[in-house]
Amino acid sequence: MLTRERMIEILEETEVLLRGHFLLTSGKHSKEYMQCAKLLQYPNYAEEIIGDLAKRFKDQEIDMVIGPAVGGIIVAYEMASQLGVKNVFAEREQGKMTLRRNFTIPKGAKVLVAEDVVTTGGSVREVMDVVREQGAEVAGVAVIVDRSNGKEKFGVPFEAALSVEVVAYEEKDCPLCKEGKSKAYKPGSRNI
Repeated sequence: MLTRERMIEILEETEVLLRGHFLLTSGKHSKEYMQCAKLLQYPNYAEEIIGDLAKRFKDQEIDMVIGPAVGGIIVAYEMASQLGVKNVFAEREQGKMTLRRNFTIPKGAKVLVAEDVVTTGGSVREVMDVVREQGAEVAGVAVIVDRSNGKEKFGVPFEAALSVEVVAYEEKDCPLCKEGKSKAYKPGSRNI
C-alpha cells in the first residue's frame, strides 16, 4: 500500500497539490488547491496510485468500472485496466448525468465508481444513480483524493489513495485576503 508520504510526494512533484491563494468552485477561498488532472499527465504515477487502489477491490468480483466525465474518465479506465474489466463513463446531458455513446451496464453487474477527487460527493452520487437505474449494483467507490477527509459517505465500500481536508474560508473570513498581499486565483476546470 502506498504511504501517505509517497502520495504527497507524487502530488507535489506533479503540481497537483498547490499552495497559494485560491478561489474554489464553491466561492470559498483556500491556501491549498488540488488539481488531480495534472497527475493524469503521467501514466507511470496514475498506474502506481490507481494500481494500489485497485488492489483494495481485487476480491470484490467487480464486473465493470464507471467514472464521471471529465475527471473520472482516465481514473476509471486505468482502474478497469488494473482489474481486467470493462470500462464506461457517464456524462452530463442537459444537466443530468447519463450514459451516452451507446454505453450500457448489464443488469445485476457489480460496478465500481472511480473518480479523481471527492469534495462533496455530488458527481459520484449522480453516477451511482445511473448505475442503479440500469439495474446494476454499486460495488464501491474509488478516488485518488478524498478532500472531505472521510466525511463523505456513500453506503458502499469507499477507498481513497489520499484523504485530506482542504480548509476553506468565506471571502470575508479569508486570512489571505485580510493580509491584502494577493488576490484569489481560480485554477480549476469550472468557471464560477
